Amino acid sequence: MSEEDDHSRTIKYGESAVGYIRKNTLPAYPRSYELWYTYAAGYNQGLNRAVNETIKEKGRVSTDEMLNLYGRFLSPTRLGDRLDEVGTKVSREVEELIESLKLSADATSDYGSSLEQAGEKIKRLDDPQKLQLYVTHLVKSTQNAVASNRKLESQLLESKKHIENLQSSLEAIRYESLTDELTTLNNRKHFEVSLEKIVDQSKESKRSFALLMTDIDHFKKFNDTYGHQTGDQVLRLVALAVKQNIKTQDIACRYGGEEFSIILPQSNLEEAGEIGERIRTAVMSKELVKRSTGENLGRVTISVGIATFDQIDTAHSIVSRADEALYAAKNAGRNLVKTELDLPSAKATENVA
Repeated sequence: MSEEDDHSRTIKYGESAVGYIRKNTLPAYPRSYELWYTYAAGYNQGLNRAVNETIKEKGRVSTDEMLNLYGRFLSPTRLGDRLDEVGTKVSREVEELIESLKLSADATSDYGSSLEQAGEKIKRLDDPQKLQLYVTHLVKSTQNAVASNRKLESQLLESKKHIENLQSSLEAIRYESLTDELTTLNNRKHFEVSLEKIVDQSKESKRSFALLMTDIDHFKKFNDTYGHQTGDQVLRLVALAVKQNIKTQDIACRYGGEEFSIILPQSNLEEAGEIGERIRTAVMSKELVKRSTGENLGRVTISVGIATFDQIDTAHSIVSRADEALYAAKNAGRNLVKTELDLPSAKATENVA
């Protein structure tokens, strides 16, 4: 998408954010603007759902409720606080486990000493009654050692369960930090990290890869006409078409409001074009029905732009070229797939050659 289109779209989100602040008579804190901008753009499904529920229940969002929603869904420290909480639990679990092992080691050492001392004494005993007493003592010590080991085994199993649960919590936090909640695709952060990584790998291996950028045609108009919930349905529809038409190693992300990006590590331009065409056709083939009324809303279309990595590329330059191809598809009438070969610069190079 061109800078002009990006500017126009984000300005509209910004204007909507200011409108929501006015409508709810909220102070224009930076946090207020961030929350309502995110709401208008539809980036955070959990936030949108919570805001809608609050408005439905109370008619508006108060300052306290707005700050609470910000803390729950947008605060930069939110995930950090959860990581700290899990980290503290892990440390506590490890400390308790170390203490249990220490107690078990002490018990084992005591039992070993008892065996050694009893063995020496038994050698010198000739009284059957005393011998029986020592054997009884050894049996009791053995029973105590067995009980201690069983207790330790139980504690180890319990600690294993706790640590596995904590590992699941950490994985959930990691997943949340890299996943777009609405579409369940990877988010912009994941895209940027993955793209930088594959650029470095491609330069080292001297191999290329393809980058595919898509944008939903007339999405803003559709969203304004039918509402955010229907707009969310459109985003999920496109995300599903993307998931169903890529390979396991491909990395699909929600790049922006209605923009998606797909890194294709093992695809050339022709293969990427075929994937782009399959996704475009899959989206167009679905008729959209409004869930609340059953109304047929027609079909959604997307435009697609594709670029392949060149050894002089950076992450920024290949994204820019894929965006230019996407903009070319928009200019040519939308609902099209265009590649870097369709750009004026590529045609000029062909003519010179």
